[in-house]
Amino acid sequence: MTAEGASPAMAQWFAAKAENPDALLFFRMGDFFEMFFADAEAAAEALDIALSHRGEHQGRRIAMCGVPAHSHESYLARLIRRGFRVAICEQMETPEEAKRRRAPAVHRQVVRLVTPGTVTEETLLEAARPAWLLALAPQEDKLGAAWLDLSTGAFETEALALADLHALIARLEPAEVLAPASLGLAGAVETSPPRDGTRRVAEAYGLATLDGFGEYHPAEIAAAAMALDYVKATQKAGALAHLSRPVPRGTQGVLQMDAATRRSLEILRAERGGARDCLLGAVDRSMTAAGGRLLAARLACPLADPAPILARHDAVAALLAAPALRASLRGTLKGAPDMARALARLALDRFAPRDLAAIRDGLARAGLIAEALDHPGGLDAIPPLLRDAARALRPAPDPGPELASALAESLPARLDDAGIVAAGYDGQLDGLRRLRDDARGAIAALQLDLCQAWGVAALKIRHHQQFGYLAELPAAAGEKLLREAPAGAGGEFAPIHRQTMANGHRFTCAALAGLDRRLAEAADQAARREKLVTRHLRDLCLAAAAGITRAAEALAEVDIHAASAELASGGGWCRPELTERPDFAITGGRHPVVAAALARNRSGAFVPNDCDLSPGRRICLLTGPNMAGKSTFLRQNALFVVLAQAGLFVPAEAARLGLTDRLFSRVGAADDIAGGRSTFMVEMAETAAILNLAGPRSLVVLDEVGRGTATWDGLAIAWAVLEALHDRTRCRTIFATHFHELTALAGKLPELVPATMRVREWKGEVVFLHAVGPGTAEKSWGIHVARLAGVPRAVLHRAGQVLASLEARARGLDPLSDELPLFSRPAAGVATPPAPVPVEQHPALEALAALDPDSLSPREAQEMIYRLRSLMDGAVNGA
Repeated sequence: MTAEGASPAMAQWFAAKAENPDALLFFRMGDFFEMFFADAEAAAEALDIALSHRGEHQGRRIAMCGVPAHSHESYLARLIRRGFRVAICEQMETPEEAKRRRAPAVHRQVVRLVTPGTVTEETLLEAARPAWLLALAPQEDKLGAAWLDLSTGAFETEALALADLHALIARLEPAEVLAPASLGLAGAVETSPPRDGTRRVAEAYGLATLDGFGEYHPAEIAAAAMALDYVKATQKAGALAHLSRPVPRGTQGVLQMDAATRRSLEILRAERGGARDCLLGAVDRSMTAAGGRLLAARLACPLADPAPILARHDAVAALLAAPALRASLRGTLKGAPDMARALARLALDRFAPRDLAAIRDGLARAGLIAEALDHPGGLDAIPPLLRDAARALRPAPDPGPELASALAESLPARLDDAGIVAAGYDGQLDGLRRLRDDARGAIAALQLDLCQAWGVAALKIRHHQQFGYLAELPAAAGEKLLREAPAGAGGEFAPIHRQTMANGHRFTCAALAGLDRRLAEAADQAARREKLVTRHLRDLCLAAAAGITRAAEALAEVDIHAASAELASGGGWCRPELTERPDFAITGGRHPVVAAALARNRSGAFVPNDCDLSPGRRICLLTGPNMAGKSTFLRQNALFVVLAQAGLFVPAEAARLGLTDRLFSRVGAADDIAGGRSTFMVEMAETAAILNLAGPRSLVVLDEVGRGTATWDGLAIAWAVLEALHDRTRCRTIFATHFHELTALAGKLPELVPATMRVREWKGEVVFLHAVGPGTAEKSWGIHVARLAGVPRAVLHRAGQVLASLEARARGLDPLSDELPLFSRPAAGVATPPAPVPVEQHPALEALAALDPDSLSPREAQEMIYRLRSLMDGAVNGA
């Protein structure tokens, strides 16, 4: 459809839509943002609002829906969360201005393209999560990645191998991804890196060269240029003013985790998408949004360099030892505003009065916390991280005092509303406000003058929307004034008739017109002056942006260390001892998420367990039923590494951990339907990554390797993988399995130690103790678990019969050989498992085994007896 024949306003809509074909167009018309045609149909369905129609265009009815301009952010948030991109087309002038220039329609222009990765409004953001925009640029043998958060100004880059892409995406959880089509990323915005990336990045920061920023791989620069170009295109103007320089982030000094490991450990989100039942939700005690974001970032990217980890542990230990200081800091932090995001909105010129107040109040809190750290009660000295934070909490220049004197105590919601600037701050504004607000006194004085000049005691001055201020007279007095002008009523008091009513007349005069003009001008002048003062306060903040940013970061730093100390103060959390040796010794460890859920639901106490993977016993071969807590044990030990190397304490009585360079967790089955990979294929791909990448300083937790295929294939794979982990990668490993045959390796692999989930049989029932002990499991109790799950009794009975037969057959196998302990070796050297012996049953016994007596009616039971008798007779006759 073309714009031919469209009205002037609709012609503007067609032009704006042509520029933004992939976005919904919020088209400003007076007090509403309207949407038309297919945009209206899509938005009405997504927002559950009424769809109407407005005239026709080229023989087609124009579908239309709209949202109020003053509350459009709430609708915008819903659309962004549904995956839409929205172009904001604003009115750039008033209807009066359009009339004066004799334009056919008010001029409109797209001022911003709102996308998931470029939002800055509070209503569109998660307070404690960053909104990363990730740009990807493949170049030569590397993949350049650049990610920025427009809501805070953070900007980082990295050059990585293509194989590490999914791990990066899992770590960042970006709100939006920019990538060329060649990468084939579903949901990404397709774009290509510019050829002159270095020049574009330098120009964005007003530089001739990037030499002062550090060293970058060419792919990093290409990705950074992609991100900057996208921000410019979506924000239209001024969006780069507050972005920090792109900081190159290499992988050295960082704990490496692939996407499967992050998914398995549920670090930032639970597998089902919840934010509470994940590691972050279990350990987050932060008091500020910025602190929550920093904690999430550190859990997503733990360190592998001992010095900064120890510095974080020192800060937590100091605040744990000083409960009064910690309580004071947390009390001051509670409710502290988000200065980083407020500053970003100021820089983007998309701010509200509350953003100025956020800077004012945040700097005031920063000063109080700096004072508390200068006099740390209960501590002889504060550790370096907190000392550095105390210095950063006092920015220079500090706009806080001026903001405190300039801003009114109670602020309006919008910049267009009066009352932002406090009385006494600006003398000129105060004078204009007095003139504006003294309208009542000026009207009363003029009303008295007109009463005397016109000789009418009942005269009243009133304001009317169309005529402004008018004098209203009773009918009789008005008739007399029309017939004869009173003496002395000349000049500025000369009456001019405006309107006759049923019970009176309305008059004006030069004095009334002048009063109307002065009051209107005073209000306009006061509004203009207040806007100028507000802009001055904004510029004041932007001039101090670097210091405010450092103060905001320092507040977050103090917050997460105080929060971590508060978490540890509840008991059962200890400072991990970090060593250069490949140690791993946990005493009384607990799964932080499961333990928190049990406490929250009052479902009993968590059973703590020890784990020792230190040299000489690097591999733990764990057997036993899943319901006894195997998966929990696997994950909790992996999470100790994440917590400790992120700078937190761990939920254990004691912990000695050698620094881990790579962490792998393969717990739980998953498929990749979109990629055409079965559950077993995914399992093997993840296992291959572990065998190819793990090393002596890595930690691996593996569950049920080989269970996704036939028994003998799976057992062979599990056997070989376990040997490779022991002999070749030499990493610390917890290897959980139901293949009890693998316990035979305990005598052949010197650093393999068997362990089992403790189970007790009591009066025919099985009790899972959720405790780990030495030794091996006698059986898996799978049929018992099936009974707990509600499998019919007949099926359970039959399974028991088959299991007994198979176990009897297994006991009759040839002795295990030294080379391949599980298999007999044919001449060709190929391991061939013996076929299980078929189990023969009498037809009557089979029918009886399939019965569920509890479900039979008396009549059905009688019929079954006759049937069983018939089967018996048939068998006898057949014999």
